[in-house]
Amino acid sequence: MNRILIVEDEARISSFVAKGLKAEGFTPTVVSDGVTGLDYALTGEFDLIVLDIGLPGMDGFTILERVTVERPALPVIVLTARDSVTDTIAALEGGAADYMSKPFRFGELLARVRLRLRSPGEAAPDDELVVGDVRLDLRRRRAFAGEREVELSAREMSLAEVLLRNRGLVLSREQLLSQVWGYDFDPGSNVVDVYVGYLRKKLGADLVTTVRGLGYRVD
Repeated sequence: MNRILIVEDEARISSFVAKGLKAEGFTPTVVSDGVTGLDYALTGEFDLIVLDIGLPGMDGFTILERVTVERPALPVIVLTARDSVTDTIAALEGGAADYMSKPFRFGELLARVRLRLRSPGEAAPDDELVVGDVRLDLRRRRAFAGEREVELSAREMSLAEVLLRNRGLVLSREQLLSQVWGYDFDPGSNVVDVYVGYLRKKLGADLVTTVRGLGYRVD
Protein backbone atom coordinates (compact mmCIF):
# COMPACT_ATOMS: atom_id res chain seq x y z
CA MET A 1 0.00 0.00 0.00
CA ASN A 2 1.61 3.25 -1.14
CA ARG A 3 2.12 6.00 1.43
CA ILE A 4 1.54 9.54 0.20
CA LEU A 5 2.57 12.73 1.97
CA ILE A 6 0.26 15.71 1.40
CA VAL A 7 1.89 19.05 2.29
CA GLU A 8 -0.93 21.58 2.09
CA ASP A 9 -1.94 24.38 4.47
CA GLU A 10 -5.55 24.75 3.26
CA ALA A 11 -7.48 22.24 5.35
CA ARG A 12 -10.40 21.93 2.93
CA ILE A 13 -8.11 20.89 0.09
CA SER A 14 -5.88 18.56 2.11
CA SER A 15 -8.93 16.80 3.59
CA PHE A 16 -10.48 16.41 0.13
CA VAL A 17 -7.29 14.92 -1.33
CA ALA A 18 -6.62 12.67 1.67
CA LYS A 19 -10.16 11.24 1.69
CA GLY A 20 -10.03 10.59 -2.03
CA LEU A 21 -6.66 8.85 -1.89
CA LYS A 22 -7.69 6.76 1.11
CA ALA A 23 -10.81 5.63 -0.75
CA GLU A 24 -8.54 4.49 -3.60
CA GLY A 25 -6.40 2.32 -1.32
CA PHE A 26 -3.53 4.70 -0.55
CA THR A 27 -2.28 5.70 2.91
CA PRO A 28 -2.21 9.53 3.08
CA THR A 29 -0.50 11.67 5.71
CA VAL A 30 -1.27 15.40 5.89
CA VAL A 31 0.99 18.16 7.22
CA SER A 32 0.15 21.85 6.99
CA ASP A 33 3.47 23.72 7.14
CA GLY A 34 6.70 23.68 5.19
CA VAL A 35 9.13 22.87 7.99
CA THR A 36 7.20 19.79 9.12
CA GLY A 37 6.62 18.86 5.50
CA LEU A 38 10.35 18.78 4.80
CA ASP A 39 11.04 16.73 7.94
CA TYR A 40 8.45 14.14 6.89
CA ALA A 41 9.57 14.14 3.26
CA LEU A 42 13.14 13.22 4.18
CA THR A 43 12.24 10.30 6.45
CA GLY A 44 12.16 7.82 3.57
CA GLU A 45 8.73 6.57 4.66
CA PHE A 46 6.75 7.92 1.71
CA ASP A 47 6.34 6.83 -1.90
CA LEU A 48 5.12 10.17 -3.29
CA ILE A 49 4.53 13.76 -2.21
CA VAL A 50 1.66 16.07 -3.15
CA LEU A 51 3.16 19.50 -2.46
CA ASP A 52 1.72 23.00 -2.26
CA ILE A 53 4.04 25.93 -2.97
CA GLY A 54 2.65 28.69 -0.75
CA LEU A 55 3.25 27.21 2.70
CA PRO A 56 3.86 28.78 6.12
CA GLY A 57 7.35 28.36 7.57
CA MET A 58 9.05 27.23 4.35
CA ASP A 59 7.84 27.48 0.76
CA GLY A 60 7.33 24.47 -1.48
CA PHE A 61 10.21 25.36 -3.81
CA THR A 62 12.67 25.01 -0.91
CA ILE A 63 11.19 21.64 0.03
CA LEU A 64 11.35 20.52 -3.60
CA GLU A 65 15.02 21.54 -3.84
CA ARG A 66 15.96 19.57 -0.71
CA VAL A 67 13.96 16.50 -1.72
CA THR A 68 15.50 16.50 -5.20
CA VAL A 69 18.98 16.45 -3.69
CA GLU A 70 18.42 14.10 -0.75
CA ARG A 71 15.60 11.84 -2.05
CA PRO A 72 15.96 12.02 -5.85
CA ALA A 73 13.84 8.88 -6.44
CA LEU A 74 10.86 10.31 -4.53
CA PRO A 75 8.27 11.70 -7.00
CA VAL A 76 6.75 15.08 -6.17
CA ILE A 77 3.50 16.37 -7.66
CA VAL A 78 3.21 20.12 -7.17
CA LEU A 79 -0.38 21.22 -6.54
CA THR A 80 -0.73 24.98 -6.30
CA ALA A 81 -2.82 28.05 -7.05
CA ARG A 82 0.19 29.55 -8.81
CA ASP A 83 -0.37 28.81 -12.48
CA SER A 84 2.06 31.11 -14.27
CA VAL A 85 4.39 29.66 -16.88
CA THR A 86 7.35 30.84 -14.80
CA ASP A 87 6.20 28.88 -11.73
CA THR A 88 5.42 25.80 -13.80
CA ILE A 89 8.87 25.83 -15.38
CA ALA A 90 10.52 26.47 -12.01
CA ALA A 91 8.77 23.48 -10.45
CA LEU A 92 9.50 21.07 -13.28
CA GLU A 93 13.09 22.18 -13.70
CA GLY A 94 13.45 22.04 -9.92
CA GLY A 95 12.73 18.32 -9.95
CA ALA A 96 8.95 17.99 -9.72
CA ALA A 97 7.54 14.91 -11.45
CA ASP A 98 4.33 16.77 -12.29
CA TYR A 99 2.53 20.10 -11.80
CA MET A 100 -1.19 20.80 -11.35
CA SER A 101 -2.95 24.12 -10.88
CA LYS A 102 -5.86 24.73 -8.50
CA PRO A 103 -8.78 24.34 -8.88
CA PHE A 104 -8.37 20.74 -9.98
CA ARG A 105 -10.35 17.54 -10.43
CA PHE A 106 -9.53 14.64 -8.15
CA GLY A 107 -9.78 12.15 -11.02
CA GLU A 108 -6.95 13.89 -12.84
CA LEU A 109 -4.80 14.05 -9.71
CA LEU A 110 -5.44 10.35 -9.07
CA ALA A 111 -4.38 9.47 -12.61
CA ARG A 112 -1.14 11.40 -12.18
CA VAL A 113 -0.45 9.79 -8.81
CA ARG A 114 -0.90 6.32 -10.28
CA LEU A 115 1.28 7.19 -13.25
CA ARG A 116 4.15 8.37 -11.03
CA LEU A 117 3.91 5.30 -8.80
CA ARG A 118 3.90 2.84 -11.68
CA SER A 119 6.94 0.58 -11.75
CA PRO A 120 9.17 0.64 -14.87
CA GLY A 121 7.76 -1.79 -17.40
CA GLU A 122 4.41 -2.02 -15.63
CA ALA A 123 1.48 -1.99 -18.01
CA ALA A 124 -0.54 1.18 -18.28
CA PRO A 125 -4.23 1.16 -17.33
CA ASP A 126 -6.62 0.07 -20.05
CA ASP A 127 -6.95 2.59 -22.86
CA GLU A 128 -10.51 1.42 -23.53
CA LEU A 129 -13.59 0.88 -21.41
CA VAL A 130 -16.48 -1.21 -22.75
CA VAL A 131 -19.90 -1.79 -21.21
CA GLY A 132 -22.50 -3.36 -23.48
CA ASP A 133 -22.37 -1.51 -26.77
CA VAL A 134 -20.82 1.61 -25.19
CA ARG A 135 -17.09 2.05 -25.69
CA LEU A 136 -14.78 4.80 -24.46
CA ASP A 137 -11.43 5.29 -26.18
CA LEU A 138 -9.54 6.96 -23.34
CA ARG A 139 -6.37 7.65 -25.27
CA ARG A 140 -8.17 9.61 -28.01
CA ARG A 141 -11.03 10.76 -25.74
CA ARG A 142 -13.69 9.40 -28.09
CA ALA A 143 -16.99 7.67 -27.28
CA PHE A 144 -19.02 5.14 -29.26
CA ALA A 145 -22.52 3.71 -28.94
CA GLY A 146 -22.48 0.61 -31.10
CA GLU A 147 -20.81 1.60 -34.36
CA ARG A 148 -21.81 5.23 -33.97
CA GLU A 149 -19.32 7.77 -32.65
CA VAL A 150 -20.89 10.11 -30.09
CA GLU A 151 -19.60 13.58 -29.36
CA LEU A 152 -19.15 14.13 -25.61
CA SER A 153 -17.97 17.26 -23.87
CA ALA A 154 -14.87 16.98 -21.68
CA ARG A 155 -17.04 16.86 -18.55
CA GLU A 156 -19.39 14.26 -20.03
CA MET A 157 -16.39 12.12 -20.98
CA SER A 158 -14.96 12.36 -17.47
CA LEU A 159 -18.29 11.41 -15.89
CA ALA A 160 -18.71 8.47 -18.27
CA GLU A 161 -15.18 7.28 -17.50
CA VAL A 162 -15.73 7.37 -13.73
CA LEU A 163 -19.03 5.50 -14.01
CA LEU A 164 -17.68 2.83 -16.37
CA ARG A 165 -14.49 2.31 -14.34
CA ASN A 166 -16.68 1.63 -11.30
CA ARG A 167 -19.08 -0.69 -13.11
CA GLY A 168 -21.42 -2.45 -10.69
CA LEU A 169 -20.77 0.02 -7.85
CA VAL A 170 -23.20 2.68 -6.67
CA LEU A 171 -21.55 6.10 -6.71
CA SER A 172 -23.18 8.89 -4.72
CA ARG A 173 -23.69 12.35 -6.15
CA GLU A 174 -21.04 13.63 -3.73
CA GLN A 175 -18.49 11.08 -5.00
CA LEU A 176 -19.20 12.00 -8.60
CA LEU A 177 -19.01 15.72 -7.83
CA SER A 178 -15.61 15.36 -6.18
CA GLN A 179 -14.13 13.10 -8.85
CA VAL A 180 -15.44 14.91 -11.91
CA TRP A 181 -15.99 18.53 -10.84
CA GLY A 182 -13.28 18.85 -8.16
CA TYR A 183 -13.16 19.99 -4.58
CA ASP A 184 -14.71 23.42 -5.15
CA PHE A 185 -18.32 22.38 -5.66
CA ASP A 186 -21.77 23.02 -4.19
CA PRO A 187 -22.94 19.79 -2.49
CA GLY A 188 -26.54 20.82 -3.16
CA SER A 189 -26.05 21.20 -6.88
CA ASN A 190 -28.07 19.07 -9.31
CA VAL A 191 -25.30 19.17 -11.94
CA VAL A 192 -24.67 15.41 -11.64
CA ASP A 193 -28.31 14.61 -12.41
CA VAL A 194 -28.21 16.94 -15.40
CA TYR A 195 -25.06 15.35 -16.84
CA VAL A 196 -26.32 11.82 -16.24
CA GLY A 197 -29.29 12.87 -18.33
CA TYR A 198 -26.94 14.01 -21.09
CA LEU A 199 -25.17 10.63 -21.06
CA ARG A 200 -28.44 8.75 -21.25
CA LYS A 201 -29.52 10.77 -24.28
CA LYS A 202 -26.20 10.30 -26.06
CA LEU A 203 -25.12 6.78 -25.03
CA GLY A 204 -28.41 5.04 -24.26
CA ALA A 205 -31.21 5.40 -21.75
CA ASP A 206 -30.33 2.13 -20.00
CA LEU A 207 -26.62 2.82 -19.48
CA VAL A 208 -26.89 4.48 -16.06
CA THR A 209 -29.24 3.16 -13.38
CA THR A 210 -30.59 5.46 -10.68
CA VAL A 211 -30.43 3.86 -7.23
CA ARG A 212 -32.99 5.88 -5.35
CA GLY A 213 -31.56 7.73 -2.36
CA LEU A 214 -28.02 6.50 -3.02
CA GLY A 215 -26.75 7.57 -6.41
CA TYR A 216 -25.97 6.06 -9.81
CA ARG A 217 -24.61 2.77 -11.12
CA VAL A 218 -23.54 1.34 -14.46
CA ASP A 219 -24.34 -2.39 -14.68
